[in-house]
Amino acid sequence: MLAVIGCSPADVERPWLEDATGQSGIQFIHDTGPTGRYLVPEQMGSGAALFDYDNDGRLDIYLVHNAGTNANRLFHQEPNGTFKDVSVGSGLDVAGYGMGVAVGDVNNDGLPEVLVTEYGAVRVFINRGSGKFMESKDSGLDNPRWATSAAFFDFNRDGWLDLVVANYLDYDPTQKCTDSKRAPEFCGPHGFPGLVTRLFQNKGGRFEDVTVASGLARSRGPALGVLCADFDGDYWPDIFLADDGRPNRLFINKRDGTFAEEAGTRGIALNALGQTAGNMGVAMGDVDGNGLFDLFVTHLAEEHHALWTQDRRGFFQDAAAGWGFTKQGWRGTGFGAAFADFDLDGDLDLAFVNGRVKRGATGGPVAPGVNPFWAPYAQRNQIFANQGREFRDISSANAAFCGQAMVGRSLAVGDLDNDGDLDLVTTSTGGPAKIYRNTAERKGHWLIVRVIDPTLGGRDAYGAEVNVHAGGHRHWRLAHPAFSYLCSNDPRVHFGLGTAASFDAIEVIWPDATKETFPGGRADRMIELRKGAR
Repeated sequence: MLAVIGCSPADVERPWLEDATGQSGIQFIHDTGPTGRYLVPEQMGSGAALFDYDNDGRLDIYLVHNAGTNANRLFHQEPNGTFKDVSVGSGLDVAGYGMGVAVGDVNNDGLPEVLVTEYGAVRVFINRGSGKFMESKDSGLDNPRWATSAAFFDFNRDGWLDLVVANYLDYDPTQKCTDSKRAPEFCGPHGFPGLVTRLFQNKGGRFEDVTVASGLARSRGPALGVLCADFDGDYWPDIFLADDGRPNRLFINKRDGTFAEEAGTRGIALNALGQTAGNMGVAMGDVDGNGLFDLFVTHLAEEHHALWTQDRRGFFQDAAAGWGFTKQGWRGTGFGAAFADFDLDGDLDLAFVNGRVKRGATGGPVAPGVNPFWAPYAQRNQIFANQGREFRDISSANAAFCGQAMVGRSLAVGDLDNDGDLDLVTTSTGGPAKIYRNTAERKGHWLIVRVIDPTLGGRDAYGAEVNVHAGGHRHWRLAHPAFSYLCSNDPRVHFGLGTAASFDAIEVIWPDATKETFPGGRADRMIELRKGAR
C-alpha cells in the first residue's frame, strides 16, 4: 500500500466514496477522436452538468464529447435512483468539439437552459419542457474561439442571467511539438497567445456582446477556470479567471457596466512565491469559518496547488503550505476541484481529479475503459479532510476514488440521491465518466437549501449568499453552480452542521443585495426559500 504522509487507513473510519457507476446506469466513455494527432483540444475536455432539467426534484446528468462525431449524452434520473439515457430526440444529442457546460434559466420561465462550449463555438439550448431542448440560432452568442469554462451570472443585477465565456488559446493546429526524445507530444500553452474572455449581456432572453464596453477586452489570457462571486464586498458579482501558465485575472465590477482587472493588487494573480503556475480548476468555500470565502486552484504536478485565503474582504494570500498541501501523498496535475463537507462535521473538505498534460510514469493502476493511448497521462485523484486548521491527505484510505488512474478533467458535485450528503461525478479524457456515492461516516447533521426568486419565473437565485446560523456558528455558502472545471454543479447549497440538530436562522443576501432572515428549525432536511415569502 502506498504511504501517505499524515494519514493511514486507520485514521478514517471508513472510505468516504464508493464507485457506483456500474449500478447507476451511466455508460459513457469520453471520445477524443482518432489518437496520435496530438491536437491540444483533444486532451483538455470535456465537461459535465448536474441539473434538474424537468423539475422533478432529482438531479440529471449531461456529459460532453469532443471528437466531433459522437453525440453528447443526457441521462435522466429515474425514481429508483438509476439514470436512463434519454439523449435521442432530446435536442442535446449534438456532436462537436465539446469542452464545458453551463446551466442557467436565461428566459426566466423556471426551466434551466444548457450552454455548451466548444473549440470554435458556444451553443445554447432552450429548455422547452417535457425533456426537449432546441438550439437557439438567434441567441446573439457568437464566440468562434476556443471556449472552455463558462458561467451564467447577473452582472448588472437587472434580473436576467448574463454570460461570461472563458477563452483559452489562439491555437494553431499546424504547430507540432515533441518531447525530450523527439517523439510527438502535446504542445503546452506558452507557444500560443491567450484570448479575450467574452461577456454577453442578457437583454430579455437574447444576448449582446459587451466585452469591449465592459473593459474585459483590455486584458487577455489563457483562461481555463472561471468563478463569478462578490470579491470586494459591495454585493456586485466579479469575475475570476484561472489562467494557465500566466497570472490569474480578477475583474472587479464597477457597478456601471464596466470592470477593472485587479488580481495583482488583491493578491490572487500569483502564488506564494510570486510566480505564475498552471492554473486550471477552481474550488470556492469558507475553509476557516471566518465568513469570507477562500479559493483553491489546481496546478501542475511539479507545482504546488494554491489556497488563497481571505482575512480582509477582497484581499488574498496563498496559504497552501500552512494548510498542509505540501504534505501530499503524491503529486498530480489537477483539474476539476470542489470543496464539500463530505462527513458533515461542519468543515469543508476537498476533492480534485488529476491527469497529466505530458507523458510520464503512470500514477498507479490504470482504470478499465481508459484508451491505451491515454494511459501514460493517467493519474490518481485525491481527497483531503479538513481538520479545522489543516487539510490532511486521506487518499490512500479512499481506493474507490483515488486507487485507479485516469486522465481526470471535470469534477461535478451534488446530492445525487437526495440523502443529505454530497456525491461526485467525474470525467476523464479518453476514459469513462464515473459516479461516486458518498459513504462517509456521518459526524453531524446537514441542511440543503434551494433559493428561488418567484419574481423571475421561479428560477434559482444565482449569486445569492446563504448564511445558516447553527450551534453558535455561521456557515456561509454561495448559490452558484459554475466552478471546478468545465462543469455545472448542483445549484442547491449544502451545509454540514456538525453536532447542531437544528438551526437558529437562515440569512439570505439576494443577488440584488436585499437581505431576508428566515426562521430556524430542525436540521437533516431540504428546504426551499423563496424571496419575499418569510
